[in-house]
Amino acid sequence: MVSASLDMLEESLIKKIGVMDKIQEENEKQKELLKNPDNVDEEAFDKILDVKGELIDQLLKLDDGFQTLFDKVKKEVGDNKELYKDQIKRMQGLIQEITAKSASIEAAEHRNKKLAEDYFSQARQKMNLGKQKSAAAFNYYKTMNNFQNIPPQFLDNKN
Repeated sequence: MVSASLDMLEESLIKKIGVMDKIQEENEKQKELLKNPDNVDEEAFDKILDVKGELIDQLLKLDDGFQTLFDKVKKEVGDNKELYKDQIKRMQGLIQEITAKSASIEAAEHRNKKLAEDYFSQARQKMNLGKQKSAAAFNYYKTMNNFQNIPPQFLDNKN
């Protein structure tokens, strides 16, 4: 019973590593998209965020299942560490791998956050510049329309 539960815990850790690998792949895609802020494919960017959201949900479910199962066998394993030492050692190795991947993902998220902030800042500047150009064009158009309504005698300097 406990040995089977430990196998399930180990399998859960392996699945978690697989999901984390996929998150790392999505982070890399996100970095590549954001590297050149002038050519960001916003649809692809949104898709990456959706995929990462789904992967994070998977991680949370794996963590919940792991914790629930671990809580059931913790006392038995603690009382008989020697009996389960091989499985414990394998799981410790997997947990170390997960910890390293977690740190790597966190670093990539910080890097991508900075790239995204730069992109959005640049996009805001472009929008503001576009608004300024539109306002200037509108004012020019309005002025020119008003100019056409001025009677010719006021345009003549012979007064």
